[in-house]
Formats: sequence, structure tokens, C-alpha cells
Amino acid sequence: MDRIVVRGGRRLTGEVTLSGSKNSTLALMAAALLTDDEVVLRNVPRVRDVDGLLAIFEALGAKAGWDPQDSHAVRINASTVCRYEAPYDLVRKMRASFMVLGPLVTRFGQARVSEPGGCAIGVRPIDQHLKGIEALGGKTHLDHGYVEVSGAPLVGVNFSFDITTVNGTQNVMMAATLAKGETVLENAAREPEVVELVEVLRKMGADIEGEGTARIVIRGVERLHGVEHCVAGDRIEAGTLLCAAAVTHGDVWIHGASAETMGATLEKLREIGVEITVQGDSIRARVPNGLHGTHVTTAPYPGFATDMQAQIMALLLVAEGSSVVTEKVFENRFMHVPELQRLGADITLDGRSAHLRGGAKLMGAPVMATDLRASAGLLVAALAAEGETTVHRVYHIDRGYERIEEKLKSLGADIRREG
Repeated sequence: MDRIVVRGGRRLTGEVTLSGSKNSTLALMAAALLTDDEVVLRNVPRVRDVDGLLAIFEALGAKAGWDPQDSHAVRINASTVCRYEAPYDLVRKMRASFMVLGPLVTRFGQARVSEPGGCAIGVRPIDQHLKGIEALGGKTHLDHGYVEVSGAPLVGVNFSFDITTVNGTQNVMMAATLAKGETVLENAAREPEVVELVEVLRKMGADIEGEGTARIVIRGVERLHGVEHCVAGDRIEAGTLLCAAAVTHGDVWIHGASAETMGATLEKLREIGVEITVQGDSIRARVPNGLHGTHVTTAPYPGFATDMQAQIMALLLVAEGSSVVTEKVFENRFMHVPELQRLGADITLDGRSAHLRGGAKLMGAPVMATDLRASAGLLVAALAAEGETTVHRVYHIDRGYERIEEKLKSLGADIRREG
């Protein structure tokens, strides 16, 4: 099993280009089930989650795979779909695979999808997905760990999510694109990944408006057509690399980013003492003076992303003064704290808040990645730690970051992957 070894203390400098957004890619791939035509996605990250969803497409009978002419493009043709079951062995590996449910139901009238897995960061119920599909007319029931849905053509409806859910919004929205009549989704997620999905669905012929707000209106159409799309840069990878630059008091330019989608992250970095410069799709991070503590509370977009919580916590460990990090999205997303403490972090947990005493001297040690973003936080901390840190179970980080150790090495980090 691979591990990543970091010898800390090296200042990061230089330039690096982002990969495409993993979270956007998975939703856009699911949207390919809505048409008989080919869908081509470019700037796709070579990560485990993309490979996992490609395997699910193959299980459904679709033609799907990496483009042999473009190593960062996938081609999907769902005209050959002949099975409607997404099996447990594949779905259990990542939660986003559950998004095939809405497209399968609205296009084929049936679906059987295993209840999802993914990172163990807290309860992420699928009830909002199912309530939305049921409101559209789908008949759902659970059968030995599988969600089965059937029904006549779906019909538009007014539906309000009980809680804000990104994947739930995307799933129900895709189901509504081929439903009869108008669907209005209230309390919809506003994340950039939802906005990008709407933009692509519109290119495919969908009639949707309201993306980026809490109210999305979908008027069903008879069919959608194929599309070719270049996936936007990954805002979470961008934030991770900015934290990595800052924790080493470095000077790094990140290309392919959208500062407009990263407002809360950039604001917090500035509060901590990081100088942020934005030029077009490039962001520069440098630390002209010292770093100091702050308070961070995660929230749905446009608030501070829960996917950046572990990375900002790692940065705050080297900042002067005290900080408080409060997790309001997932109830079990502090599993990285014991691993950070192994590096010498002074952190006290109090319910959903972590109290940090900054300025501690971090020392290298073996640590264990517990989930995707926790593993990124451990890498950020390792870059500042004295001596050698070995991060085990890096298959977690490979789910969402494409060879991040190579990008960090290109910026001057002393880092290597071992088999």
C-alpha cells in the first residue's frame, strides 16, 4: 500500500497548475446518462473517484473510458445502457456515485442503486435525494441495502430540501430535466459545482435557471443531446496548495483557479496573514510577515468549505496565538486531530469546535490518513514539521488529488511516494 514521505522545513516557491474539479467531474459524468449522444469531458483529474464512476458506467452497459488521445479526457456514450443497477462493490467506495440514481430514473424509468459509501466523516443521509425523486413521482423502497426506484414518467413539482445538500440538489435537478412540466427546487445548494452542472445541462438542451441561488427552476424537455466541456479548476485543490505555500512561508502562483468561487477561503487566509494576489485565473500566496490565529466556522457555500477545514487547521498550528475551528457541516470531521497531535499539535476538542494553541513546534512522525481532506491536512502539516513524516493510507488522497506529491515536489517540497 502506498505511503507519502515528507521531510519538512522546505520553503515552497514557484508555479503550479490545478487539475480539474473532482466534485464537478463526478456530477457531469452522471449527467451523461441523460442522453444517447456522446459526452466528452476534458481537464478531468486522474483520480480514483473518476475511475470508480467509470466502472459503474461499464456495469450499466455504457461505453465509457479515458480518451486515448487525451490523458485528461473521458468519453461517455450511454446509448448502450442495458442494466439499471449500480452494485454495492462499486458504489460503496464513494458517495457521489449515488448521483446516477436521478438520471437513470428519469430516462429509463427504473434504477437500483446500492446505498453509498465514501469517507466516514459523518452522517450524510440520502433521504433528501429520495424525497425529491418521490416528489417527482418516483416510487422508492429499500431492499437489502439497495435503493430501488420505479415509476411512470416523472412530473414537475415544487420541492423544498429540508437541508442544503449539494449531491441531493444535483441528483433531483438532473431527474427533473426530463420530467414533464416545471420543477421548482427551494433551499437548493449554491456551490460552484452545482452552477457548473447547470451550465453543462443547458448546453445539452436543458431549460434551467436560478443556479447560484437557493431557488432553481427546471422546465422539463423531451431529450438532451451530447456535449463537450472543459471542467473548471478544482477550488479545493487550490485552497490546499495555498495552505501548503503559507505553512512554509513560501511564495507560490497557482494557475487555473477561479478566485470568485474561493471567497471565504481567500478571506480567511488574508486574516491569518497570507498575502493573496489575484490576476485572471491565477492566485499568488506569500507570507511577508508572521501568521496569526483566527476563528473559522464551516458552512455551505458561500461560507467556508468543510472540505478546507483540515487544511486550514494545519496552517493555524504554526500561526501565533489561539484559534478556534468549528465544524457545522459534518459531525465527525475531526478524525485528523489525533494524527495532528502525533506531530505535536496542541488541540483540544469541545463538541464541534477544536481549540488550537498555535506556534507549537511540529515534529515528524508516522500518521494515518482517515479520509480524503484529512489526508490533505496531514500533508500541509508535514511540510512544516521538523524531520520526516510518513502518511499512510494515501489511497484516500488519491480519491481526490491527482499526484499531489508531484505538484508539491515541483514547488520545492522534499516529498516522495513509496509503494
